[in-house]
Amino acid sequence: MSKKDLRKELALEYHAKGRPGKIEVIPTKEAKTQRDLSLAYSPGVAVPCLEIAENVENVYKYTAKGNLVAVISNGTAVLGLGDIGPEAGKPVMEGKGVLFKIFADIDVFDIEINEKDPVKFVEIVQALEPTFGGINLEDIKAPGCFYIERELKKRLKIPVMHDDQHGTAIISAAALLNALEIQKKKIEKAKFVVNGAGAAAMACVLLYQQMGAKPENFIMFDSKGALHKGRTGLDDIKAPFAIAPKDISLEDALKGADVFIGLSAANVLNGEMVKSMAKNPIVFAMANPDPEISWEEATTARKDVIMATGRSDYPNQVNNVLGFPYIFRGALDVRATQINTQMQLAAVKALAEMAKTPVPDIVNLAYNQNNMHFGPEYIIPKPLDPRLLSTVAPAVAKAAMDSGVAKIHIENWEQYEHDLNKRLGLDNQVLRVLGAKARSAPKRIVFAEGENVNILKAAQIVLDEGIGYPTLLGDVRKIQELADVHKLDISDIPVINPRSDEAKAKREEYVNLFYKKRARKGYTKEEASKLMEDRNHFGCMMVECGDVDCMISGLTKRYSDAIRPALQIIGTEDGVKKVAGMYLIMTSKGPLFLADTTVNINPTAEELAEIVLLTAKEVAAFNITPRIAMLSYSNFGSSNTPEAQLVSKARELVKQKDPSLIVDGEMQANVALNNSLLKEMYPFSELVEKEVNTLIFPNLASGNITYNILKEIGSTDAIGPILLGLKKPVHLLQLGSTVNNIVNMALIAVTDAQLKSAAMSAKAGSEAGKNQGNTKKKK
Repeated sequence: MSKKDLRKELALEYHAKGRPGKIEVIPTKEAKTQRDLSLAYSPGVAVPCLEIAENVENVYKYTAKGNLVAVISNGTAVLGLGDIGPEAGKPVMEGKGVLFKIFADIDVFDIEINEKDPVKFVEIVQALEPTFGGINLEDIKAPGCFYIERELKKRLKIPVMHDDQHGTAIISAAALLNALEIQKKKIEKAKFVVNGAGAAAMACVLLYQQMGAKPENFIMFDSKGALHKGRTGLDDIKAPFAIAPKDISLEDALKGADVFIGLSAANVLNGEMVKSMAKNPIVFAMANPDPEISWEEATTARKDVIMATGRSDYPNQVNNVLGFPYIFRGALDVRATQINTQMQLAAVKALAEMAKTPVPDIVNLAYNQNNMHFGPEYIIPKPLDPRLLSTVAPAVAKAAMDSGVAKIHIENWEQYEHDLNKRLGLDNQVLRVLGAKARSAPKRIVFAEGENVNILKAAQIVLDEGIGYPTLLGDVRKIQELADVHKLDISDIPVINPRSDEAKAKREEYVNLFYKKRARKGYTKEEASKLMEDRNHFGCMMVECGDVDCMISGLTKRYSDAIRPALQIIGTEDGVKKVAGMYLIMTSKGPLFLADTTVNINPTAEELAEIVLLTAKEVAAFNITPRIAMLSYSNFGSSNTPEAQLVSKARELVKQKDPSLIVDGEMQANVALNNSLLKEMYPFSELVEKEVNTLIFPNLASGNITYNILKEIGSTDAIGPILLGLKKPVHLLQLGSTVNNIVNMALIAVTDAQLKSAAMSAKAGSEAGKNQGNTKKKK
């Protein structure tokens, strides 16, 4: 099976597994008791119904309309797949709904309409207006899409936007403003060549003209050539753009041009054509998945070019997700009756200005950069930038108010921005950041339990997605048979059987090293030989010897058995006496770190203090400022029991070692997680006005029980257990981990390997510098 087929199988499994599809409806009110039900439906529901009947605007007060957007399509222009029908387009519409939710906390009903007649389509959508606060039109082919959007904007009193048109226009316009500024060009004087004359291209040209570009400075091409007045058969949409010289070629049009806008097909441009453009050219090659010209060819042809594409693996990605979630968020929050040109231009300006501000560390981390800054390779923000919501949405909301289409007005903008950040948790992009970080510098990762089907599936995902380079340990024949049964392609993944003759030389090398390490710990040479046939010991030795960068194990072993080889072979970091375990829980308010949940049964105050410091270091490695609550059954001395005093003493020890660390306790969990209660009852706490993101448990029982309860009854993602304090990256799975759990742990292992590798390099460089200094002193 090819990698393409495997990805197809994984995509189908992703959509079909468990509850089919990608979205569900979840009640926002209690609906457990008879009283709840009587309020939710009959007879209580009659009261808001009558309120709305008396004043229709009350529908925003008593229903979900104000935060509900319809993603509507007829499936006539789905992605690059064309007219595949409304049912076949439904996965895309569900996916759009997911993006609305995760980036802007907007609820979505996707609606696929079996109607190609634009007039009838408009009538159907118009009839849906009472349900929704906004309409996002999607994947509707031109020229019908122009009529549909225009008519719906006339007829409806809620925001309507065809994202295929305006999304690309808005994002590319922001990039264009900054590119022109860097290249020292005036938009009103710039000469444009536009290849592509579909919905997105037309919207781009119209928006650029709103920003000052001159209509006479555009030459447009479609699949039949240049748009000129001699062309027959041009529709009403294309006709106004038909100003090109007759029979001019793309190659000739580009000579002396300032800007190329590509929304067409791959490889229609070459380096020689870019060379013919004016000084300091701008090339936006936005065809997907392959641009009109590759980044490499364009930048090789011209060192002075500013290049943008639709791809995430190159700088300056023009991605619609930078726009539509936040534009609708701002429009909904002021109850705008439309998304007008002023609102679009406000989004353009906000995105352009944001690119000029310092980039948060979490974004630099995600893209493996030290200091991204405004310039030729950073002209628009990155999709993972957590500031987008609180930057674009307020700009759009203000423009709606200023242009007179807002029904409600925001007075306190600082509070509004605070509320926006709170919707999703400003830091709650950890998984996306981890994925980007891991893929930026993949590491070699060994899976000790290669004879498990979930491990095989996860290893294939790790390889295909560029997270790392997996190696499997186990019986080669058994692993291949398992892969064949489940139709998995592992041909590019090395498999090692530690017991085989092929591994004999390496096994002997590991035996000698293990014996050297543990000879005075009660191990004989024969015992060392036997242990090196065990996959956990063999895998740990691979990490220790640098044959791989990190290891994952524990799926089929007890935790204590899985951790022992790592402690014996790799050991702890310098200055660390005991390792600890931590889980990362993804909640709607942001990431929550829990420690110690797996290792230390009843730590002393000194050990608990060390656990806090290890955890804080790991949280900081995620580019998140740790805000730590040390938990107990008492609050700040309310109990004099040894258990409560132990936590209090541990906190004192932590503050002695790191006074700057934000940590407090002992405290109960409800107080730690309810900042209003904390402020009211214990205003002296240094956690007041600081949302806690890290919980330290006083013993293993409390930590492990809490984690398992959250995992089983909570609707949260979880990663762990993450081992803290080992010298080199070894991470252990929980029994029965899913494929997704394993892949998430691989992200942790790879990023941990990146950090430890960088730290070791820095330490080696420092020691080399010291040695060189000492040599000079001796001379």
